[in-house]
Amino acid sequence: MPSVMWFRRDLRVHDHPALLAATEAASDGVVPLFVIDPVLWERSGAPRRAYLAASLRALDEQLGGRLTVRCGDPVDVVPQVAREAAAPSVHVSADFAPYGVARDAMVGRALGQTPLVPLGSPYAVAPGRVLTGAGQRFKVFTPFFRAWLAHGWRSPVGAPATDQHWVRLRGDQIPGPIAEVDLPPVGETAALARWEEFRPRLGTYAGDRDRPDRDATSRLSAPLRWGEIHPRTLLADLDDSAAHSKFRAEVAWREFYAEVLAANPEATWRPLRPEYDRIRLAAAGPAFEAWRQGRTGFPIVDAGMRELLATGLMHNRVRMIAASFLIKDLHLDWRLGARHFMDHLIDGDVASNQLNWQWVAGCGTDAAPYFRVFNPTGQGRKFDPDAAYIRRWVPELARASDPHEPTDCPDYPEPIVDHAAERLEALARWAEIRPPVPPD
Repeated sequence: MPSVMWFRRDLRVHDHPALLAATEAASDGVVPLFVIDPVLWERSGAPRRAYLAASLRALDEQLGGRLTVRCGDPVDVVPQVAREAAAPSVHVSADFAPYGVARDAMVGRALGQTPLVPLGSPYAVAPGRVLTGAGQRFKVFTPFFRAWLAHGWRSPVGAPATDQHWVRLRGDQIPGPIAEVDLPPVGETAALARWEEFRPRLGTYAGDRDRPDRDATSRLSAPLRWGEIHPRTLLADLDDSAAHSKFRAEVAWREFYAEVLAANPEATWRPLRPEYDRIRLAAAGPAFEAWRQGRTGFPIVDAGMRELLATGLMHNRVRMIAASFLIKDLHLDWRLGARHFMDHLIDGDVASNQLNWQWVAGCGTDAAPYFRVFNPTGQGRKFDPDAAYIRRWVPELARASDPHEPTDCPDYPEPIVDHAAERLEALARWAEIRPPVPPD
């Protein structure tokens, strides 16, 4: 009568409270289970599917080839596996995304007398744990960050015993390699190795993190999204120095957006500021396609969009520049960009992706919203001063005399808009939906 460990966004063995609980719940071993949910699989773009498949293969190897993979609706599959194993319990890491919350409630009911036991989550501090003094959910990052720090988090936990008995049931094949993007090393072992490689460079992180031309970030967004490494593991290695504080704050941003989405599940596709649904938008057409393909004539935007298509990733600063261009220069709906990113990102996370897009669109949690309009050329000169990032991803600009504003590259498109004019247009559209100023 082994217990069942239902893996989801926690594809690792170390620092896994739910997995440890599953090993302690039954003396006859653990059935490690992953369910390929058609709803989530079909919503994922090919790059994210490829990453997930590679991560499952890595987890299966860690478990000695004993991972049971089944395709189907978890409401049907999980109870079926529990019955086959005569399991006394099914263990999970808690999910706080809107779909996951509803799914887990239905699975719990379908399990009947077999308890669905949640323990741990993808976050150092689970959504809903940090509240204001009045017991309300936070809406602004800075006070959330202070409360999050004061709350603290548990230390990492160890891995199951090396002689742990894993029970494999009949299952489906893990999807094979999907050759669409060049994946980085995948799996828990690779994530831990990347963290060890990056840690000595934390001292320069605050100053260099906005430079896409440098290898200055952890590149752990995809491992964190899939739970190949837990944020607690990272936080445990940080000290109180200023050099480490910036990285800790970036971990907190991820947790803040999870908190905001858990409190406002409609923010997946609706603006937190509903008046932004009234802003005048352009229709998606050739300009949107040029943005998608990295053919806008604005080199830093195009470099980012081509990096996304090739790797399933994009540098965070460039994500903001590309998003601002779509919203403020092309006047398109932020949801079009958010959908495109989710289709292509291997680290596509609903909370981080949607709410970062809302931040750029001005309809999210930021206090200084729509009038922030990034100048793509200025941003390129500031954060990629030698154009090394541009030259890498836009090879037709490799020999340009000025890759930021090329005039001698016939193979590169002319700018599809006049940024100065579109900035004024964006501000005019924003003014149309601003609430009236009350009289004195």
